[in-house]
Amino acid sequence: MSRVEVAPSLLSADFGYLMRDIKSVENSCSKLHIDVMDGHFVPNLSFGIPVIRSIRKYTDLIFDVHLMITNPDEFIETFVKAGADRITFHIECTEDPKALADKIHSFGKKAGIAIHPDTPVEKLFPYLPYIDNILIMSVYPGFGGQGYMKEATGRIRAVRDELDRIGSDADLSVDGGINIKTCREVAGAGCNVLVAGSAVFDKEDPASGVREILECVSQ
Repeated sequence: MSRVEVAPSLLSADFGYLMRDIKSVENSCSKLHIDVMDGHFVPNLSFGIPVIRSIRKYTDLIFDVHLMITNPDEFIETFVKAGADRITFHIECTEDPKALADKIHSFGKKAGIAIHPDTPVEKLFPYLPYIDNILIMSVYPGFGGQGYMKEATGRIRAVRDELDRIGSDADLSVDGGINIKTCREVAGAGCNVLVAGSAVFDKEDPASGVREILECVSQ
């Protein structure tokens, strides 16, 4: 398993000062998690292509764009052009996950696949050989600040076991309720990318939130 890292979730940043908040974590992480919501797959709306295109000009962080939208197939090229480095789609939102991953790879970008808490993780297994990132949702997607769902731990462990069995070096990411109280359990189950929103951007110094999580995991 790769070294554990934190990917700050932009959904919890101050939308009036996005670049200030992004700059505050640049030296403490390599990835920025960007949630795109359409109001259909999840009951909320967030930022989209214009915001990603705008912030792309001012940071070299890896943009891990998490598409919580019902029709990801139609927007892959658009998000690539906006500056996405890795595009993660939901298994529930496509009839052919492998074809969608292949499409993302055709643009020279990394492909990720996310899964809703109510979807059995075994549905991911046929597609793991073709994926660069697996994103386990440990809350119901749509809103930040929710508490970690304890049942997610077993789901993380099951996916980690399968990744190890097939010899995959894909990232195993977890999103939802990640903080200093939950991070050790999540990392211990096999996650190597901790997506953290409130635990980072609610801090006066967001970089300290990243450091606290990493220090907690290393203990």
